[in-house]
Amino acid sequence: MSAPTVLVATAAIIVLSAFFVAVEFATLGAKRHRLEANAASSTASRVALRNANELTVLLAGCQLGITACTLALGHVTKPAVHHWITPAAEALGAPRWTADVVGFVLALLLVTFLHLVVGEMAPKSWAIAHPERSATMLALPMRAVMVVTRPLLLAINEAANWLVRRAGFEPAEAVATGQNQDDLRHLVEHSVEVGTLDGVSSAQLRGALDLQRLTVEELTAGQRRPISVPEAATAADVRRAARDSGHLRILVDRAGRTTGVVHVRDTLLLPGDAPITEVTHPVFELDAGTPLHAALSRMREASNHLALVRATGGAKVVTISDILGRVLPAETEPAAAGTDQGG
Repeated sequence: MSAPTVLVATAAIIVLSAFFVAVEFATLGAKRHRLEANAASSTASRVALRNANELTVLLAGCQLGITACTLALGHVTKPAVHHWITPAAEALGAPRWTADVVGFVLALLLVTFLHLVVGEMAPKSWAIAHPERSATMLALPMRAVMVVTRPLLLAINEAANWLVRRAGFEPAEAVATGQNQDDLRHLVEHSVEVGTLDGVSSAQLRGALDLQRLTVEELTAGQRRPISVPEAATAADVRRAARDSGHLRILVDRAGRTTGVVHVRDTLLLPGDAPITEVTHPVFELDAGTPLHAALSRMREASNHLALVRATGGAKVVTISDILGRVLPAETEPAAAGTDQGG
């Protein structure tokens, strides 16, 4: 093979290797929401998003391409460089075997340098620095490679997934996005330690994280029995219960089971001996396992300040104030969780 042919082939192989390396790191580093934001107006962004959704197949293609390029350099470039250096070393007076060893070592070093630095490190750095841009630029040609080699890539991917499952893990098909709660909590704690976040803000952020982690049953743990009156109670009974407890919303029981709730303001214009049937409203209920963020959303949608939670140990109540008290602990100082009853 002539020298110009070897040089052109080497350049093509290194460029191809750089392409596969850049695709791999760009897809891993690209933020999904940024690709989605451009997907409506850009075909390349849609293809990049599709590639990210088939991460393991794409990685199989990238690794297959990089491996093929490495083998090609070893088959084309290294022997040619070895062949060029050996006569030059002999011309300088080195013995034949010495010239051969020198030629082999120098050829290996040169090929390794070109592949490692030009074919891997440089494109990797570029892809990491501009992940969304590089993922979008390279999406269409990489998709073409995946279409052509798809049966082989699927076979390689399935073999790899089988090994992962045998090791006791479940393979993932897409890049995990965002930070989990533990990561965010650790970030908040670290920010407090280094002095970039004050105590009030950190308490509020921890409370916001609790909205995802805690359930209404956990929020009402240790709560005293809610204040209630029987269904046959009068307006005077409700006003007395509100005065004694300090709560504005009083639960209504029928045969020992909470069925409704009455606000004390609705009884103010009623005679003392008037029944409360007309001013009793159905009680809004939440499952004990409802996360706080979902409970807050449902209560606001239903315009209910108070919700009944049938938890272990009996019925409990939770209010919007109780939930917000977890987010703004420095701003509000609610009583024990769930004891407000809307007071």
